[in-house]
Amino acid sequence: MKVEVKLSGVDGILSTLKSLPPEVVSKRGGPVKLALAKGARVIRDEAKKNLLASISRNGSESTGLLEKNLIVSRGKAPHDGKGERYLVRVKRKTYEKPEGASSKPVTTLKTAHLLEYGSQHQPATPWLRPAFAATKQKATDVVINDLKSRIDKIVAKLAKQNASK
Repeated sequence: MKVEVKLSGVDGILSTLKSLPPEVVSKRGGPVKLALAKGARVIRDEAKKNLLASISRNGSESTGLLEKNLIVSRGKAPHDGKGERYLVRVKRKTYEKPEGASSKPVTTLKTAHLLEYGSQHQPATPWLRPAFAATKQKATDVVINDLKSRIDKIVAKLAKQNASK
């Protein structure tokens, strides 16, 4: 389960990024990677709040395992091989089985999916999609502002280095 955001209309920004020095556009992601991670954490934090509310609406007791395993991780590059990707996702962990239970083990992924989409026995109580909808603009603003400040720092550093030569 993942939510993907594509920014469009940023062709000018992409061409500018391509013309920047390696300190900015590196294989390790540079400031773009760090800014995207910061934006993804905004969505993750909102998703955690929604998750706790969703669990309490169901009248369930939380062990905290699902909440602890809601993470932000760096994803594989898009299919064209250029760009960065960050995911807000649930890391797969298995809940401890109660004594005498013979059923299949229950995982955090299964629990998250059941809460988000429901089943024929349980109504859906979405928590990730509403978190994205509520914070997408804030997350985008965080990415843009953080990227601007990081690029300004790099430009100032490079200007200082070039001035001393």
